[in-house]
Amino acid sequence: QVQLVDSGGGLVQAGGSLRLSCAASGLTFNSYAMGWFRQAPGKEREFVAAVSWSGSNTYYADSVKGRFTISRDNAKNTVFLQLNSLKPEDTAVYYCAATYSDYARAVHEYSYWGQGTQVTVSS
Repeated sequence: QVQLVDSGGGLVQAGGSLRLSCAASGLTFNSYAMGWFRQAPGKEREFVAAVSWSGSNTYYADSVKGRFTISRDNAKNTVFLQLNSLKPEDTAVYYCAATYSDYARAVHEYSYWGQGTQVTVSS
């Protein structure tokens, strides 16, 4: 059974930082591109960032470019999202996800999902 377990969320003030982690099991990790999505109350799930299977290519939503960084450690079957310069509008549940398609940014392109981790940014 494939499992993606998100962690690292929390409550921070505007301008602060968090580092999210997603540990994968039950899949050949380096065969998948990985992505992060977020969903705020009353809104649809939106794409945040993706990283290719090798970790050499990344893609970001315009809203987070220059502030967030996605990376992966294939030896540890883990993908990370470094969130810097956080804003209140970044408040959401953040989900990691796995796909066979590099640079996929639509929800339907991802096959597996983590349980989500809450990020709350106060002003």
